[in-house]
Amino acid sequence: MALNWKNLSFSRQILPVIALLGLLAAVLFIFVGLPDRELSEPGREPPRAPAELAAQARVAGAGVVEPSSETIQIGSALSGLITGLSVQPGDRVSEGQVLFTVDDRAVRAQLREANAAIAEARAAIAEARTARATAEQQLALYRNVDDPAAVSRAEVIRAEGDASTARERQRLAQARLQAAQARAGSAQTEIGRLTVRAPIAGEILAVNIRKGEYVSTMGGGGSQPFIEMGQTQPLHVRIDIDEEQAPRVALGAPATVSPRGASDRRVKARFVRAEPLVVPKRSLTNSAAERVDVRVLQLIYELPETNGLFRVGQQVDAYIAAKGDGE
Repeated sequence: MALNWKNLSFSRQILPVIALLGLLAAVLFIFVGLPDRELSEPGREPPRAPAELAAQARVAGAGVVEPSSETIQIGSALSGLITGLSVQPGDRVSEGQVLFTVDDRAVRAQLREANAAIAEARAAIAEARTARATAEQQLALYRNVDDPAAVSRAEVIRAEGDASTARERQRLAQARLQAAQARAGSAQTEIGRLTVRAPIAGEILAVNIRKGEYVSTMGGGGSQPFIEMGQTQPLHVRIDIDEEQAPRVALGAPATVSPRGASDRRVKARFVRAEPLVVPKRSLTNSAAERVDVRVLQLIYELPETNGLFRVGQQVDAYIAAKGDGE
């Protein structure tokens, strides 16, 4: 039996078919889009309180590992091209060791000019000293003549003028010598400032410059430091304690610290100090439940030697004993 397209009704025959196809498509879309509700192990092990504190009052906090000297950001006093880079990340340096050098050719040219001016001024001083000695001897000779008619008054006045001029020439040459020595000293200082040295003994944590790059002292607040370093023997950890929990902390008590995501690897950290200033909280856990609209008391603890378990910048979880009810 042939289908008669002319007798088809859109509202009675075609529209129901379209509605049925749309319903099937919606069911398929919902079925495919259902979330996977299978249970799985967490990607990161959550922090757990240590056994000795599990049944006691305790305070928990998150922290960051830092050098015991805190991180020192090295810059340059003067702008210029990097002509020498002497360190790499991980290097240990001693106090005063050269880290990098900035192009000093222009300053060394100024130093050579100042040294030349020093030599010229010294020669002028020697010449003026000789002229002064000659003029003073001539003047003394005129003044020691017993016969007033032998030397005219004009000759005496001329000799006095020559001696005075020689003295002024010597003072001028000495002033030029001092000015040239000051320029040389300034150039020496600038050369020293173009050689950047380690302020303390420690470890190089990051190097953000390369040989041949131009460094500027006009970098904005968001620019990276040229070199970061610090004393990493021992390491410290800076633990943030929410301000409402801060009064409960037993200051001086050791802290149980574990790396983020490795709560089974715990160490005892020794209390160093509590920072006197309560500061705004940083978001360390990236958790939606973490409150960041509070201020925190920062406690500094010293980590024991753990053979690379902790590194600068690493996040940690910490537990500290709380005060008793009567304290």
